[in-house]
Amino acid sequence: MILLLSDVHCRYDVIDRQLAHATDEAGGEISDILVLGDFGLFEPFMKRFFHKGEGRLGKPTHFIEGNHEDFVNFDRLVERYRDVITHLPRSTVHTIGGVPTLALGGVCYMDAHTTPLRAEIRPEDIDRCLALPPGSADLVISHDCPADIGVRNESGFGHYGPPGFAGTGKILDHFQPRLWVFGHHHRWFDTTIDGTRFFGLPQSWVGYALLADNGELHRIDHSLPRQRRSWFDFLRRSRQS
Repeated sequence: MILLLSDVHCRYDVIDRQLAHATDEAGGEISDILVLGDFGLFEPFMKRFFHKGEGRLGKPTHFIEGNHEDFVNFDRLVERYRDVITHLPRSTVHTIGGVPTLALGGVCYMDAHTTPLRAEIRPEDIDRCLALPPGSADLVISHDCPADIGVRNESGFGHYGPPGFAGTGKILDHFQPRLWVFGHHHRWFDTTIDGTRFFGLPQSWVGYALLADNGELHRIDHSLPRQRRSWFDFLRRSRQS
């Protein structure tokens, strides 16, 4: 059984707290954890939690990049903390908990504050997906949502255009996945179109999903208390380190 959550934003303790709840909820063993972007790959926070605080994650944990990561030091941090978390590179397929999974981190461009250049999904990322064997992934995980599935912008974000990134129709035709799970939009979403179930996750401290061995995906609402710290505070403190 796989635990899926998104948008951790440097609150790494939330992962194990949701894992503990998921273990009780499932009544069985969780094999892997998938973080669907915005893990919070920032040295000051990771060093404080994983090295100085000796924090550890209770199950093998894999992540795709969101738009809130340190992309300047991304490769170095992935290597430095590979004993803690495993990065699934964009446009690659991995077998996670027995499920062939296409990883597609990144987002559609919004603005320079929330979408660094390396975070943007580009046409060549889609092309690399299409170069993989057809039908080779049963699950697609992305940070941003696919285009044209009914996800709406939050109030005040309409000037960014419709949510989702281009090329998702080609990916659907190529892989015909049974499930596509995403984060980024910080709210639950659930719809099925032409045989593919599209499922959006909220922030990690609001809830998570469980993918059972029989292929069923379950929404779990489980809110955790958290400190109120903004992304801009993360950015300011990481730049000062």
